[in-house]
Amino acid sequence: MSAAKPPLHTNPWQALRQFTQARIALGRAGVSLPTGAQLDFQLAHARARDAVHKALDVATLAQALQQAGHESLHVNSAAHDRNTYLQRPDLGRRLNEEARQHLGQLSSPATDLAIVIADGLSAPAVAQNALPFLINLLTMLAPDNWSLAPIVIATQARVAIGDETGALLNASAVLVLIGERPGLSSPDSMGAYLSWAPQPGLTDAARNCISNIRPDGLSYAEAAYKLHYLLTEARKRGLTGIALKDETEAPVQLGKQTMSNFLLKE
Repeated sequence: MSAAKPPLHTNPWQALRQFTQARIALGRAGVSLPTGAQLDFQLAHARARDAVHKALDVATLAQALQQAGHESLHVNSAAHDRNTYLQRPDLGRRLNEEARQHLGQLSSPATDLAIVIADGLSAPAVAQNALPFLINLLTMLAPDNWSLAPIVIATQARVAIGDETGALLNASAVLVLIGERPGLSSPDSMGAYLSWAPQPGLTDAARNCISNIRPDGLSYAEAAYKLHYLLTEARKRGLTGIALKDETEAPVQLGKQTMSNFLLKE
């Protein structure tokens, strides 16, 4: 005679799960997680690991950019492979010698903005989100007459690689779109980092960041709206980072209730 299965106990605040993808109110079977929740966790963990190790398909991304009317070029960081990149974050923050020479030899005049698309810790994130986000952003920037350097696709790259790239391209500002460290509910999250007067050695205090850009996170339109504001203010004030705050006031949707940003209220 088989043993009876332990009853599945639901959590009293399970209704709150509609507001978040976080693993809350999973219930229990005896003293353990329900089998379904455990299997979901293992699948999410596998997807996060795959995102970290998967290589960016540079050719496909470059072709998609070209079809959208944007020329691009490919560079690599000083980390020559993925294992080195993961073990030596410092090498991912700077260009290799070949890339440095190539960018330095470009006869590009001074430009307002350089855009770097970097694989970071989730190549699928930029493969999925970079182009649709850029379409939204560049449409907003068009009336403001921003001059653009060729788009740079950087592999085995971390955020700071944009500072050296922007300096070599003689750009007033650099925008780095990069795959963020995958979470267990967000292996496809892209971040956008903005630096004014890019040069090697800048710290995070000199950058503005917009995070969680993806279909299930911050929408392309809302992220582009925020970044358009930051770019406009950066050009006006000649700075980014801790001295430049995001003062946009897009509404926040929570269930059926719409709330404004209370931090901006006087």
